[in-house]
Amino acid sequence: MTMPISKKWVILIPAIAGIAALMALKKSSQPPVQEPPQEQAQLIRVIRVPSVTVIPTARGYGTVKPSRTWDGVAQVKGKIVQKHPKLQKGAILEGGSLILRIDPTDYELAIAQAEADMLATRAQLDELLAKGTNTEASLKIEQAALALNRKELERKRKLVGKGGVSRSDLETQERSVLSQQQSVQTQLNTLNLIPSQKALLEAQLERYQASLATARRNLANTEIRLPFTSRIAQVNVEQDQYVREGELLVSADDLDEAEIEVQIPINQMSQLIHANQTIDVLNLNPSETRRQVGLSATVKLQENSLQATWPARFARISDTLDPKTRTVGVIVAIDKPYNNVLPGSRPPLLKGLFVQVTLAGKARPDSLVVPRSALHAGRLYVVDEQQRLDIRPVEVGILQSGFATIESELAAREQVVISDLVPAVQGMLLKPVVDQAAEQRLARIAQGETAP
Repeated sequence: MTMPISKKWVILIPAIAGIAALMALKKSSQPPVQEPPQEQAQLIRVIRVPSVTVIPTARGYGTVKPSRTWDGVAQVKGKIVQKHPKLQKGAILEGGSLILRIDPTDYELAIAQAEADMLATRAQLDELLAKGTNTEASLKIEQAALALNRKELERKRKLVGKGGVSRSDLETQERSVLSQQQSVQTQLNTLNLIPSQKALLEAQLERYQASLATARRNLANTEIRLPFTSRIAQVNVEQDQYVREGELLVSADDLDEAEIEVQIPINQMSQLIHANQTIDVLNLNPSETRRQVGLSATVKLQENSLQATWPARFARISDTLDPKTRTVGVIVAIDKPYNNVLPGSRPPLLKGLFVQVTLAGKARPDSLVVPRSALHAGRLYVVDEQQRLDIRPVEVGILQSGFATIESELAAREQVVISDLVPAVQGMLLKPVVDQAAEQRLARIAQGETAP
């Protein structure tokens, strides 16, 4: 069955008309107008570089310990006859308090014996002095008698030839003279021995005096007193216990000052300590050294919700450098660590607390600061006057955790990019937006008002 001719044309006519219209449009159409590509500015955040007074800081952690500790060691032996009723671990006692007494009986007897020996020796010295005086008087008498005997001997020698005196009488007189000479020599020998006897007695007296001083010192050492107001750390003795010399009885910690040692990297210490002249460390007193170094410190305790701070001062540098961590020990001191205690909110600075120490160096005025995150391998992304990117190498001064100071190639109030810029192409067009909050935060961090 074939389709009628009229129906075929009904189908073909619209198709032919559409093709004809399409060809007519193609002939009459114009090519599209191409416009040159336009550069798109990238939106970024910037800060205007501030010129502020910078206070470099460094932080470390350490454990609190007393600056002074005292060990009460027994210097004499004996039984403990008295113990302070509050002498217990953790107790706080005033300086000068009598905390222990050792039985003084033996040492009191030693004092009495030494004093008696001294009295006896002094009496012997007095007797020797009197003996010397008496011997000198006796010597004068014996010498006078000897002189008379010699005169009598001379007289009889003259008379013996004339027959007035017999030979036996002359010999008797000669024996009398010799006997008198012996008496004089005996008195001289006695006088010659007196200086050595006196020296011996004086040496004995000095020995007894030394014994007396030792006994008195031992008696004083039977009383054990606290040298300063302390908190008792250890008690090793009880009432009626026998103790020996050298035995540790009590340990106590000073309450006037506490110390904390923290380890600070060497590069950070070099940024904190800044002076325009050399320092003779060996000849400076501690206070002058602290003034020259110019360090200050703050101690902070943070245990969950408990927070407290204490003002501290730089005390000294530790004696060694840690070769593994390349850090140096810095010791800070806190005066009156037990003052201003508020139960529940501000505890005393107890021994063994783990705290944070913030060291602050001398202020550096008129310093240009940028966020540390804005540094890219020693370069800054700066927006120039044509709003284009200038990748600029700069010289960095102080480098802290939240900021860096720039020594050259940067001026105050220049705009520095602080947002991520990927990729960063020299000369690319930028659309900067000043982040005032970031500027204010940077200024506070640089001046040491808040941690980054």
